[in-house]
Amino acid sequence: MEFSLLGAAAVAVFAFWAMLRWEAKRGNAAGCAVDLWDAALVSAAGGLLVGRLVAMTQAGINPITDPGQILLVRSGVSTPAAAIATLVIFTFVARRDLVTAADAIAPAALAGLAGWHAGCIVTGSCLGTESSLPWARALEGSDVTRHPVELYTAVGMAAAAILLALWKAHGRPPPGSVAGTALFAAGAMRLVTEPMRVSLGGGPVWLYGAAMIAGAAITVGSVVRRRRSVRR
Repeated sequence: MEFSLLGAAAVAVFAFWAMLRWEAKRGNAAGCAVDLWDAALVSAAGGLLVGRLVAMTQAGINPITDPGQILLVRSGVSTPAAAIATLVIFTFVARRDLVTAADAIAPAALAGLAGWHAGCIVTGSCLGTESSLPWARALEGSDVTRHPVELYTAVGMAAAAILLALWKAHGRPPPGSVAGTALFAAGAMRLVTEPMRVSLGGGPVWLYGAAMIAGAAITVGSVVRRRRSVRR
């Protein structure tokens, strides 16, 4: 088992928790009837399990006859399956107050994703394609400098998380627009940095594009609904 991944997961969980704590002091999550921490843990754990099972199946491993493989990462985790399952589970868990809960958790979710990417420092997998930029770094024993692409993504998502939290605190975003913007930002950051990644099969670009489209649609729809309600 690749225990360094546990370190990256710990960074992600801490970043999520820290953003929730920071927002709670600012009152941003006020009025939400859902326990965001519990909802996040259940959704993330369920999503990772589904992603792992899908990856095992794709690798030809039967999770029923070989359940011990679920805890290993030899065939990884299916990112599309894990992401979709996490969203579906969260939608079910927060179904009674979904829009408010989604807006409340969005900045923390982005912060958690930023923490996961920053966890590359623990796993030693920050570098991507070749680069001659001043901040490019080389792998140990190599003279080829490369983009710290995972850190680019981490910084971008962290900045988006902070901006969304400030928007919630000082603006009056239409219901659903914060969650939509967060979804758009997450997809955009992965899509923009994808060309700088080193991957044998390439990332699920369709998923990043779908996230951007869905996020934009949610945000635009929330703004339109706000304007219509004001006119009435």
